[in-house]
Amino acid sequence: MPLAASLCPMDDNSSRSAQPPSSAGKAFRWSAEQTARAIRGNVISSRDYLELLLDRVERLNPPLNAVVTVDAERARREADAADRALAEGRALGPLHGVAMTIKDSFQTVGMRTTSGAPELGGHVPEVDAAPVARLRAAGAVIFGKTNLPIYAGDTQSYNAVFGQTNNPWNLERTPGGSSGGAAAALAAGLTPLELGSDIGGSIRGPASTCGVFGHKPSYGIVPALGQIPGPPGTLTQADIAVAGPMARSVGDLELGLDILAGPDDWHAPGYRLDLPPPRHGNIADYRVAVWLEETSCPIDDAVRERLEAAADELESAGATVDREARPDFTFDYATRVFGQLLGAAMCGGFSHQEIEDLAERGMREDEEGALAARWASQRHRAWLSANERRLQMRRKWHDFFKEWDAVLLPCLPTTAIPHDHSKPMGARRITVNGEQRPYGEQTLWVGLTGVACLPATVIPAGAAPDGLPVGLQIAGPFLEDRTTLDLARRLSERLDGFVPPPGH
Repeated sequence: MPLAASLCPMDDNSSRSAQPPSSAGKAFRWSAEQTARAIRGNVISSRDYLELLLDRVERLNPPLNAVVTVDAERARREADAADRALAEGRALGPLHGVAMTIKDSFQTVGMRTTSGAPELGGHVPEVDAAPVARLRAAGAVIFGKTNLPIYAGDTQSYNAVFGQTNNPWNLERTPGGSSGGAAAALAAGLTPLELGSDIGGSIRGPASTCGVFGHKPSYGIVPALGQIPGPPGTLTQADIAVAGPMARSVGDLELGLDILAGPDDWHAPGYRLDLPPPRHGNIADYRVAVWLEETSCPIDDAVRERLEAAADELESAGATVDREARPDFTFDYATRVFGQLLGAAMCGGFSHQEIEDLAERGMREDEEGALAARWASQRHRAWLSANERRLQMRRKWHDFFKEWDAVLLPCLPTTAIPHDHSKPMGARRITVNGEQRPYGEQTLWVGLTGVACLPATVIPAGAAPDGLPVGLQIAGPFLEDRTTLDLARRLSERLDGFVPPPGH
């Protein structure tokens, strides 16, 4: 969808870098932290930086369709206010004057938030989602929204409101989902920082397919109140689901987590979040398991080659690397528990009749998607049983991380897949080593860690022979987000890091 078509009256009226950038010539490639430092140091004004990004969106976004709503006039007012505040000696926070976009599932005050749903095509929130409010409080200037699948419910990013988002590395491929617009915008240099969400890999998958960085926080440390789904006004935080930062560097992920993490309004009167520091101060001191092989969910050889090379690089840096160490449960057991709990979490907004229809479908064993229908319509006692199995797995992960500091995993079985909007979704297929595999296998490697509430950081691991990026998932102990981020930063420094797509 062209940018001009996304503008409407409601839109217009409603390792961190140690040195600042030396010039504004390539400001669109700066990290958010570099940009904030440049604004504070009068290298560039907040308004000029915003105009640079708006110009790039105008020129480069149409073939991508990553940024789907722009509120330029409000953003200009906020950027001007940030510049005035700086001139008066008032700093607004670590993102003072930094323009950025937000995934369209997060409510943004005065700017439409659709979550890709036609019934919400005119929804203009009166309150920010909790993580959006924290970014604004840190000084961010939010100028636009990025695309996603309807209600963030697919591993591709397209919907009836805004259409299809394309991968900047290859327009014939998806940028992933559900934070696909966010990842594509980052890779194309349309925004320096993004807010993503992740229940079945929605941060990690798009980060992998677009060659950017993403962090899925430990469950519960970033309040996500105000995300859609559920319906606007919902107070429940969905099981497994988290909100987290996406960026072009680990330093920005660390900055984003510092801003976003903390107790929600319910707990703030009595709780404080104090995440432990990284386990080690040197890459050679890390003990890392490598888990890349499962017969029930194979990964493409081209993907494996890049992940093995990353593991080899870690080993050559002196880290202890073990390709056989595993927690005391099977991959298939974990991903089945994940599927059952995910099914329940995804149907919270369904009507009673929809649940009954799913229950009926679940009885027909020969029907495509019957198991998923049963999980979506399960009784509460079945969920309680699955939750207990999840807690038992979390205990085994806890024991595993007494010996190991982190585990390296794939994000996805393949590089970015071709666009496929065929229905039913469950009948779609992906190609792994020339073999047709179930579409749902795209969620299994990320579900392995997501169901256990673990933090996981994604870094680019280079390009496959098809020229498309491959992402590496680094998971670690619950609440030890700073360990996965630290290891990600140290390893990324030895790999290529972020590489812009051709033409961007």
